[in-house]
Amino acid sequence: MCRTFLERLVRDIPPPEGDPEGPLQALIIDSWFDNYLGVVSLIRIKNGTLRKGDKVKVMSTGQTYNADRLGIFTPKQVDRTELKCGEVGWLVCAIKDIHGAPVGDTLTLARNPAEKALPGFKKVKPQVYAGLFPVSSDDYEAFRDALGKLSLNDASLFYEPESSSALGFGFRCGFLGLLHMEIIQERLEREYDLDLITTAPTVVYEVETTSREVIYVDSPSKLPAVNNIYELREPIAECHMLLPQAYLGNVITLCVEKRGVQTNMVLPR
Repeated sequence: MCRTFLERLVRDIPPPEGDPEGPLQALIIDSWFDNYLGVVSLIRIKNGTLRKGDKVKVMSTGQTYNADRLGIFTPKQVDRTELKCGEVGWLVCAIKDIHGAPVGDTLTLARNPAEKALPGFKKVKPQVYAGLFPVSSDDYEAFRDALGKLSLNDASLFYEPESSSALGFGFRCGFLGLLHMEIIQERLEREYDLDLITTAPTVVYEVETTSREVIYVDSPSKLPAVNNIYELREPIAECHMLLPQAYLGNVITLCVEKRGVQTNMVLPR
């Protein structure tokens, strides 16, 4: 069965398109930080060939690095001497700056660079914001480094410095939702041994001022004076839920508690 499935994949799925003789274009599809190797990038070769020892350039920054190691996953990490057009593999360039090879960027050869970068990824917009502060002010630098490492392979995580008279220095972070926020906080505490205080989550509010100017704020502290606000709006999601009938009552109760408005319900025949 497995062999038949694999043979059908080869027969029915077209091979990757690209020019093996063209200038190198490699898309960074994921990155993570290794304490010994630095930034490890997962790349897909769109055009050209990447060989061990080549000098590569990050197209968004112009920075050049040496391709010290590269290879594929089998699923074990296996070293190779080159990655060809259409292949997916890993690359180590001894990059110590966690933002040196951002996800969605394009790598090319320094000696024969490509004219254009690959389209990359559409950046995801955060939906929920919260302030995260270390319990001990001595952990601020470690907290900042941890956020940087997490953001390497989670492009949806947004963070910027924030200070509070009560909580000290921390970061205002943007998440895809409450579950994403809980996962990030748990990873920071478990993987980086940090004790954190999290403020109440908020969303991005659309504010129309009395002068009819529309502004967007992600924190109540950034709201204009009350007498300057004409209308205040918050995001609304239209959701279609499919669930077992046994959980119907609990789900309706949860939606009502979260200010949800039921517009329709269809029961199975």
